[in-house]
Amino acid sequence: MDLKIYNSLTNKIEDFKPIKEKEVSLYVCGPTVYNYVHIGNMRPVVVFDTFKRFLTYLGYKVTYVSNYTDVDDKIIKRALELDMPENEVTEMYIKAFEEDLKNINAMKPDITPRVTEYMPHIIKFIENLVSIGAAYVVDGDVYFRVEKIHSYGELSNTRIEDLLVGARIEENSKKESPLDFTLWKHTDVGIKWDSPWSKGRPGWHTECVVMINSLFESGHIDIHGGGFDLKFPHHENEIAQSQACNCHSIANYWMHNGFININNEKMSKSLGNVVTAHDALKEYGGNSIRLLLISTHYRAPVNFSTDLISSNQNEINKIENVMKKLAVELQMKDLSLDDKAPATLIEPFLNALADDLNTSNALSELYAIVKQANQALRQRDVDSALLHDLFTTLKDESNILGLKIVYPILSEDDKNLLKEYNLAKANKDFARSDLLREDLMKRNIL
Repeated sequence: MDLKIYNSLTNKIEDFKPIKEKEVSLYVCGPTVYNYVHIGNMRPVVVFDTFKRFLTYLGYKVTYVSNYTDVDDKIIKRALELDMPENEVTEMYIKAFEEDLKNINAMKPDITPRVTEYMPHIIKFIENLVSIGAAYVVDGDVYFRVEKIHSYGELSNTRIEDLLVGARIEENSKKESPLDFTLWKHTDVGIKWDSPWSKGRPGWHTECVVMINSLFESGHIDIHGGGFDLKFPHHENEIAQSQACNCHSIANYWMHNGFININNEKMSKSLGNVVTAHDALKEYGGNSIRLLLISTHYRAPVNFSTDLISSNQNEINKIENVMKKLAVELQMKDLSLDDKAPATLIEPFLNALADDLNTSNALSELYAIVKQANQALRQRDVDSALLHDLFTTLKDESNILGLKIVYPILSEDDKNLLKEYNLAKANKDFARSDLLREDLMKRNIL
């Protein structure tokens, strides 16, 4: 199957060719853990969790890394507000985030590095940048020389000349150029580390590139992902540092997901419409939120509204209902639900995802299978092999999209009860059939 990805670095749809055959290295920028994450932070979680599930289904060995930024000015401020040590604040919100992952049915990444665990690597990396002239030290601060990277702006499609025209030159700035960015910050506030330049902490743009450099050979990976808002300056600055140290742009493919709007308005603190993932998942459930986030193409914006969520819940109910009916029908025929026979009807669904992870089209294919399954279930003497294929296809498609669909596993007692119910209905013993129906519904069989 030909897999195509829109590469943000080249602004083109490209055939995906991994560095190592049938292996994929994937890095996605994770949250800064100073509070509950907002619903927008769940978009890259769901997008790249779905992408990993799809790649794994195709037979790729995927190494998925997503970090925790556990040192930041926002964390220091939050620790002061809560009167707690910074490490306790970050630990609390990492646990909250991982609970959100569980509730939205996202698999935990294979590696979840924390910035504080990589401080020696970060300091050594910055030392190297200084030694090769790509960075300079002023009063204990270290800055990156953007002018050293002639390709700077290639990801965000901006030119240094245009950036300089729009840049504000700070009064008494220590920087050689307003575009230069901080690699190390001298500070007396909050958590800090000893370094050759001062007691301080690293700049945000250095942390991800160092973790990639430490975890992957030559700091070179197949795919780097994240939200569109990280494209500039964060990802641009990551590339600049990698170009200076490693002479490459970190990843062969860059993928950026779109924003989330709230009732067709941009989500922002100033508008007071920020929705936390914790609250949304608690109110609407993981399947509904997840379906919302994959209902449009990952590069397009998603609109968060109660009407859309309600519509998504109806679609989830349709999938669950037909899978329950298929599962019951197959088990009553003494057929195994765990038969490893391949889903022969899944190819159009996989083709949709192979076209730059087009989850919207993939969902259309899933809904078509739901319709076909309902039609098959209404037929008399329907082929059991077809029912099994429909069930397997829906199960595989739901798993790839990360939808948690529950269906009953029947015990012998369940089967006998269902047989008795069908017999009571056939004999028009409605009083008995009503009692049995109530019991079967409690068992989630009807």
